[in-house]
Amino acid sequence: MSDQDSFHNFETRAIHAGNTADPLTGAVVPPIYQVSTYKQDGVGGLRGGYEYSRSANPTRTALEENLAALEGGRRGLAFASGLAAEDCLLRTLLAPGDHVVIPNDAYGGTFRLFAKVVSRWGVEWSVADTSDPAAVRAAVTPKTKVIWVETPSNPLLGITDIAAVAAVARGAGAKLVVDNTFASPYLQQPIALGADIVVHSLTKYMGGHSDVVGGALIAADETVGEELAYHQNAMGAVAGPFDAWLVLRGIKTLPVRMDRHSENAARVAEMLTEHPKVTRVLYPGLPEHPGHETAAKQMKAFGGMVSFQVAGGEEAAVEVCNRAKLFTLGESLGGVESLIEHPGRMTHASVVGSALEVPADLVRLSVGIESGDDLLTDLKRALG
Repeated sequence: MSDQDSFHNFETRAIHAGNTADPLTGAVVPPIYQVSTYKQDGVGGLRGGYEYSRSANPTRTALEENLAALEGGRRGLAFASGLAAEDCLLRTLLAPGDHVVIPNDAYGGTFRLFAKVVSRWGVEWSVADTSDPAAVRAAVTPKTKVIWVETPSNPLLGITDIAAVAAVARGAGAKLVVDNTFASPYLQQPIALGADIVVHSLTKYMGGHSDVVGGALIAADETVGEELAYHQNAMGAVAGPFDAWLVLRGIKTLPVRMDRHSENAARVAEMLTEHPKVTRVLYPGLPEHPGHETAAKQMKAFGGMVSFQVAGGEEAAVEVCNRAKLFTLGESLGGVESLIEHPGRMTHASVVGSALEVPADLVRLSVGIESGDDLLTDLKRALG
């Protein structure tokens, strides 16, 4: 670790961890090492341990050190996408015959990975309401090796008590994996609460500008981190140097962005609760949200994601999405610009007909950092 990595305050680590000045020029931003291979000083004489950029790349190393510092983990690893990170994690931790507990409101891509890919090589899975530790405990079997949690969840904004489920995982001899994409490490620290591994789609809040696709794993344990690193190299779905550089740049402003995302989302949620055409608002910052107290305990703020249900059913929800102007109709989330989508037809189409199917009248918002007044005006117009 560099000297900068030892600072305790998150905002300082976001800017400095892993970011050392270039030794050749003094450049304060890590260079983009757009290179595939490295000259060796004699056979096996590696400079800094670099031989081939699938195995390691200095730009990616800077990002991975930054991720570990922000999440309080022993090892950070950057991948080509969030699902590539998840795939590497599952193939590292699981073998045929093992069992995983997944949330009843998991991200559609995660569900597809379990239902259509992992299950084909003999891994079993079952669904539980992870907001209820007793339900998680009841879903555990003697073969359970992983308990998977998203909090807040996508798209229903469910909240899981990480510390309570970590206790369940320890009792079962299983690893607790927490998808921290919606919260980011600025708002929530799963490893400090007992998680073994944290997952991110770096595409979202970490990159923050809708210009990069990436994923990450951060391991609390050095041995697990080494096992993940072995599989990362063996499987090869690594983050490229330019993608790693873009995420590093985005992370520098993560704290100020998340403050503004959370502030705007709170205003949006409050307005929606009072709108006559909205039947339900899902936002953990609202006192009436069933997970509000848990979220307040384990999160710094409540984040920038808001979901709501519309009077008039599915077609009315789709029309709201189509009428929005400032909220751009599109998948993904976590960028500085606001996005709106219909999960049932877009990001969560893969769970239609399953136990994870989302309500047809649901609209999901990724609330950006624009003027809050303008965002409220746009939503009111979209709702008619």
